[in-house]
Amino acid sequence: MNFELDEEQRLLVDSARAFAAAELAPHAADWDRDHHFPVDVIKRAAEQGFLGLYIDADNGGLGLSRLTSSLIFEQLAAGCVATTAFMTIHNMAANMLACFADQALKNQWLPGLISGEYLASYCLTEPDAGSDAARLRTKARRDGDDYVLDGSKSFISGAGSTDVLIVMARTGEDGPKGISCFLVPGNTPGVKYGRNELKMGWCSQPTRTITFEGARIPSGNRIGPEGQGFIYAMKGLDGGRLNIASCSLGAAQAALEQSLRYVEERKQFGKELAEFQALQFKLADMFTDLTASRQMVRLAASKLDQGHAEATLYCAMAKRFATDHCFDLCNQALQLHGGYGYLNDYPLERWVRDSRVHQILEGTNEIMRVITARRLLEQGGMLNNLL
Repeated sequence: MNFELDEEQRLLVDSARAFAAAELAPHAADWDRDHHFPVDVIKRAAEQGFLGLYIDADNGGLGLSRLTSSLIFEQLAAGCVATTAFMTIHNMAANMLACFADQALKNQWLPGLISGEYLASYCLTEPDAGSDAARLRTKARRDGDDYVLDGSKSFISGAGSTDVLIVMARTGEDGPKGISCFLVPGNTPGVKYGRNELKMGWCSQPTRTITFEGARIPSGNRIGPEGQGFIYAMKGLDGGRLNIASCSLGAAQAALEQSLRYVEERKQFGKELAEFQALQFKLADMFTDLTASRQMVRLAASKLDQGHAEATLYCAMAKRFATDHCFDLCNQALQLHGGYGYLNDYPLERWVRDSRVHQILEGTNEIMRVITARRLLEQGGMLNNLL
């Protein structure tokens, strides 16, 4: 088992770090304050391949592993958590098209999604179907050569500013087997967008409710056979959990680096903060938590790349562990800065706000515990099968 990055991974990490330093970090505070969605910068990210990281090369993507993609997202998030988080969602939505759509639909939309000509939103959550996604009510009714969609989706990242909606809608019976997947152009008549939600964090990307009122799309816009949507959604969430955990790693690394600079510059009681043993211990614990979180995410990414039978379990555990510990690290970094950490002159309060939602989306961390405990209790007291 080799924990070292190979040469290609190091080059890609360096490239992502340089992009974050030049294009994301200098503007992140302004985007957050102004609630500005930096579409122009996201399109420049596409020039680096960042909007098609793990889409296979035959479909025009970079064809990277989920592990390598995680390394890249981590570095980008250190520059701007919210903007990187949107890019991870775009990657997940575009990859769903690449993996499951027929060739005609891919030819129509995928090149634009990879190049940044089109941006995508992922539409699963509904007002009455959050953690229990199988209860979704949005319907897609077959009408000749079309489908007609009615219903609503909530908490949709990028909504109102994206060109493509990957939508899960019910075409059949209640429960997961009645759900299908569709590509809905964002400007389809009958697609209506709510107000941009006022959120605690992730302020540099819009979040809206989407309502479908007789939105008509061609039957060719269905992704895969009817009844496969929930399976696609769950497969997408395995990777989505790694993506969002990677964003937490980036926020935590940035917070720790900021803290290290601060304790070497700030003096109290006649000496640098770095000389106080209590703060040395705090920094040591923060770095240990970051390293443990990083290894959990990379292990889960490796399991997903291998198609391991327990990949879903490992992705759930990694998401829960990393997002919890990285949020705590950001909060501790804020505390270490004292009153300065609470001011938006420093980025600490933004990292706390942005990383908090990672414990909620892509399946709440309580649901991650449910997944883990359920699989654990199926083992009859023996853990060897889960290793």
